[in-house]
Amino acid sequence: MSFLIVLAALCFLMFVAYRGYSVILFAPIAALGAVLLTDPALVAPMFTGLFMDKMVGFLKLYFPVFLLGAVFGKLIEISGFSKSIVAATIKVVGAQRAMLSIVLVCALLTYGGVSLFVVVFAVYPFAAELFRQSDIPKRLVPGTIALGAFTFTMDALPGTPQIQNIIPTSFFGTTGWAAPMLGTLGGVFILILGMSYLEWRRRVAVRAGEGYGTDLRNEPEPFRGDKLAHPLIAILPLVLVGVANFAFTHWIPGFYGQSQSFIPAVIGNPAPVVQEVSKVAAIWAVQGALLVGIAAVIAFAWKPVIASFAEGTKSAIGGALLASMNTASEYGFGAVIAALPGFLVVANALQAIPDPLVNEAVSVTALAGITGSASGGMSIALAAMADSFIANANAAGIPMEVLHRVAAMASGGMDTLPHNGAVITLLAVTGLTHRQSYKDVFAITVIKTLAVFFIIGLYYATGLV
Repeated sequence: MSFLIVLAALCFLMFVAYRGYSVILFAPIAALGAVLLTDPALVAPMFTGLFMDKMVGFLKLYFPVFLLGAVFGKLIEISGFSKSIVAATIKVVGAQRAMLSIVLVCALLTYGGVSLFVVVFAVYPFAAELFRQSDIPKRLVPGTIALGAFTFTMDALPGTPQIQNIIPTSFFGTTGWAAPMLGTLGGVFILILGMSYLEWRRRVAVRAGEGYGTDLRNEPEPFRGDKLAHPLIAILPLVLVGVANFAFTHWIPGFYGQSQSFIPAVIGNPAPVVQEVSKVAAIWAVQGALLVGIAAVIAFAWKPVIASFAEGTKSAIGGALLASMNTASEYGFGAVIAALPGFLVVANALQAIPDPLVNEAVSVTALAGITGSASGGMSIALAAMADSFIANANAAGIPMEVLHRVAAMASGGMDTLPHNGAVITLLAVTGLTHRQSYKDVFAITVIKTLAVFFIIGLYYATGLV
């Protein structure tokens, strides 16, 4: 019964998300409904002590990233830089390869260390403009961005700085470059199948006479300047974000050390405020990089940006608030579900799978799907089961590097179900609904999940690491 309660809460939240209802409202309803059916006395303590604690904790860490990412994306839009880059892209690769262009831009930013959420805000203006000029249905934009940002550069390619590739290092004693051959071949598998699927969807739309679409929401504003910037100038802010993020990631820990403390200048004897730098260095690096990008856009496109800055940033801030609250509510939901007895039933049942790598892959992707979070599901799975994964792998002679790569790639498998925070953010930013676009995101999710079992089979067949 406890398992059925958890399953019912998950299905309910996926259903309301797909139907277009606000996750901000229904995530706590779904989570607390499960608590009510499990132990009614814990409803209020779970809501305040766990759901709200995790939700507010997420906002504390990540809201500035959402805000600066949204402002950066809006300035890229109103400066005309997105239009300039799109025009140059069409000349170079052709309108027929618009989808591949967006996938590659997302991949470069993600592999450069830019947060997945920031990539959504930054790339959407390019994608919308490119799809409009190529007359590709806008409803295919989320699937295209998902393939570029949420898949192979997130956790498959060796060396990616995304958190999904970093978490396994502390459990298996590996590095982010673990299993480079398996990761690379898995990434190629995802890219080829994903692009084949998206191009098939585009060709079907062309044969049906479907164009970009009309009466759409959150459309990029038209450029109001006199002349478009040179494409190299237009792309420079994006390059600066990636370079600055890399530089700040290495500079901040050295400058601040392990922690910083200060005493607030208030009346009385306040306790010192202590900040552990290691926990926020990556977030500070992204925030600093986005500020550099914003400053670059303003410097290179002063007139058009200032002309629309007030109204443009208002809509960007509104979008950032909605996206961050959606994701934070999902985070709270996942924390509550993970604390229920039914979740433990799932975790224990998954340990019965005999093959070490299949056991790990199914466990991680299942828990990521239930919690709606790749990093959250993987953290829970590895914290509870890493010792058994390691013991079983050692008994079978499987290197820790393979365990690392399988765990990382599995975390980005079924995590992108309809209630996933990144999916809801992506749809909110693009102005589309689950009903319009989730089918393509789910197809990418299935391909990503298949890729995990592809590299497992490849390892067993060839011994490649």
